[in-house]
Amino acid sequence: MSAHPNPLLARSAHLRRRRALNRAMEVVAWLAAAIAVAILGIVVWSVARRGAGALSLDLLTKPPVPFAPPNVAQGLSNAFAGTIVIVGLATAMALPVGILVALYLNEFAPAAIKEGVSLALDVLNGIPAIVIGIFVFGLLVVHRTQSGLAGAFALACLMLPLVARSTMEVLALVPSSLREASLGLGVPRWRTTLSIVLPQTLGGIVTGTVLAVARVAGETAPLLFTSSIVANQTSWNPSHALFSIPLAIFELSESPDPNDHARAWAAALVLLLFILVASLGARWLATRTRRKLGAAR
Repeated sequence: MSAHPNPLLARSAHLRRRRALNRAMEVVAWLAAAIAVAILGIVVWSVARRGAGALSLDLLTKPPVPFAPPNVAQGLSNAFAGTIVIVGLATAMALPVGILVALYLNEFAPAAIKEGVSLALDVLNGIPAIVIGIFVFGLLVVHRTQSGLAGAFALACLMLPLVARSTMEVLALVPSSLREASLGLGVPRWRTTLSIVLPQTLGGIVTGTVLAVARVAGETAPLLFTSSIVANQTSWNPSHALFSIPLAIFELSESPDPNDHARAWAAALVLLLFILVASLGARWLATRTRRKLGAAR
């Protein structure tokens, strides 16, 4: 007479295996997270250690002086001014277009158009920055001249899919009951979108914009083609080629002068601190927006 296995014992063994596998995967996940945080910490510590010594008010307020003796104070004010102008113009170009694209796709577009444009945004988001730089170079620089406007347009092309996709994600979180209540009262669709839906997503839109700004603030390749032939004077005129922090880091890192290397590390530290602060602010805004939309549900 053959003995049949006890189903309770088999189920208990299977449960132990599942628990052991679950613990193993948790350990792997925690290890991957620890590695990511450790890499970020190493990068921040390395840049801070090398750049903190050269960080000063002169770095932010004085322009560079070519072939200057060691006792002459110089900085990178032209790079900081150019970055502010170029990134500001890029944000002004990409933000309204990205929001309008997201509103149309999420609130008005048929499913086929929404899928097609969403795919185009994903493809645009994956295009290398240097390809965008070459495209804008052929479109706006060839037979003309480099300018801050051309550089801003190149960065705006990189920002557009980020702003549009993040806005679409936030719009999808708005409860349908708010739209239905407004439409049920006879409010037109466009008025419902502008007066009811859009105000609920302002925090998410700001979050996506901040992340997009942090993403493009350190781009070098597009600016090499569009706004890199510059003078050492500080300029705020976007019709002329403007210097930028990524280009300053790129050029100073190739210099044989150790003082230039120190200024490159200091500029990298300023850029890194800006990205860290922007990312933390974006995370805070995203959390606040989710809570607000969750309460509306």
